[in-house]
Amino acid sequence: MRLTRPMLAPAALAAVLALTGCGSGGDGGAAVPETATGSLEHLAAEAKCAPNMQTDADTIRQAICDTGDERYVLATFSTDRGQREWINTAKDYGGFYLVGRKWVAVGHEDVVAGLRGRLGGTLEQGTVHGGGGHSDGDGGHAGGGGEHAGHSG
Repeated sequence: MRLTRPMLAPAALAAVLALTGCGSGGDGGAAVPETATGSLEHLAAEAKCAPNMQTDADTIRQAICDTGDERYVLATFSTDRGQREWINTAKDYGGFYLVGRKWVAVGHEDVVAGLRGRLGGTLEQGTVHGGGGHSDGDGGHAGGGGEHAGHSG
């Protein structure tokens, strides 16, 4: 499968935004362990998720993790540069990112904060668009604290 990076970031973020409409009661206050490393499968095992593979290419491997109320995208990259380019592009879509060496987890703020207690890493936030959320009647947005609550299908 040959996908270009410009195609992957929007596709991944569309999936994330569709999945993260309602937050979970993640534990963001836990101690942060040393940042995990390894394959997508190893990271998924550390995060206690059964990964649903979405992309399996040479430069990026990407899966959706669904563990009860927690849904997020977990991606691994072949290079640090490829990872940073993907994150920089993806951040334009908002969202919350847990970043490790050659991997990223993307989801609702509570979910990635909870994952940080299992995987370590650094929290990053995407671009916050607008001040009051969308009011076009889709009901999938929550307006609290500047966070992007995602979209519901």
